[in-house]
Amino acid sequence: MIYLWVVNTLTLLAFGWDKLRVRRRKGRIPERKLLWLAALGGSPGALLGRWIFRHKTRKRLFSYYIFGIFGAQAVLAYLLAALELPSLV
Repeated sequence: MIYLWVVNTLTLLAFGWDKLRVRRRKGRIPERKLLWLAALGGSPGALLGRWIFRHKTRKRLFSYYIFGIFGAQAVLAYLLAALELPSLV
């Protein structure tokens, strides 16, 4: 659980940092790294970062990847919960 808090916080901060870098016309965080952070468990942080900072919202392919990663992680979490706690699911 601590891992998920850390990776989601890092992902959220990465989206904020990248947005700040855009405004200052400085070097950016590559989209690939942002997607990796989401894939490592930070997809809720990525979605929250997109919403809070209004960042990467016009990039359709990037959005598809983020929502795809989030959906896959949600299904995986559901399946793991069903296996571990069948009475709750």
